[in-house]
Amino acid sequence: MTSLYTILLLIASNIFMTFAWYGHLRMKDFSWFASLPLIGVILISWGIAFFEYCFQVPANRIGYDENGGPFSLIQLKIIQEVVSLTVFVVFTTVVFRNETFRWNHILAFILMVVAVYLVFKK
Repeated sequence: MTSLYTILLLIASNIFMTFAWYGHLRMKDFSWFASLPLIGVILISWGIAFFEYCFQVPANRIGYDENGGPFSLIQLKIIQEVVSLTVFVVFTTVVFRNETFRWNHILAFILMVVAVYLVFKK
């Protein structure tokens, strides 16, 4: 069950992270947002990123094997990267419809999944 909580927290964290890092690129379509200076955009992104940390830190604390969790530090990082990429692909497909995924993007994703397999291999 700890594994599931860790992964769900990582998913929530990465949703906020993706909005903080890339959401502002789409928000420029709104006039009130487009007129903000860069520092305003940064502060809004930091505000969103705060919630990323509210999920990321507990995910790592709960999931880390030295805290009683099921994952080593390296396993946590690889899982986080695959979750991050998955959330990013969904976000990009939904929010940025002008972006296209090519064969090399798909292959890179597959290789990341292979990395998860390899990091769990004894």
